[in-house]
Amino acid sequence: MNEEIKLYNAKQNSGDKEICDQLATIICNELPESENKIWHAHPVWFLDGNPIVGYSNQKAGIRLMFWSGADFEEEVLNVRGQKFKDASIFYNAISEIEANDLKRWLKKSTEIQWDYKNIVKRKGVLERLK
Repeated sequence: MNEEIKLYNAKQNSGDKEICDQLATIICNELPESENKIWHAHPVWFLDGNPIVGYSNQKAGIRLMFWSGADFEEEVLNVRGQKFKDASIFYNAISEIEANDLKRWLKKSTEIQWDYKNIVKRKGVLERLK
């Protein structure tokens, strides 16, 4: 895992740090071919330069977001973006993380992808990659 992500996690309060560490560990294990870094001030994982999954500390809790998650057909990923194809879930305790669900979503994130990498070139228009 990228050192910047470790630092991001370490700056969280103890409960949020546990959540962030658990999410990062599972994501890194399930997406070993991904690049991970701090992007727009939050941990994000990329496949071929395309953002796939990331998390951030928000008022409602730790938000786990999948850039193409709206097409995963997963009821639990119920926080949907207004403009793009993202979907999220919030965590407030480590016990809320269902590892099997997270692993399934990560698998889907490799199979279902919208091209966010080139969204600026296309003036905000998303195209499906997979």
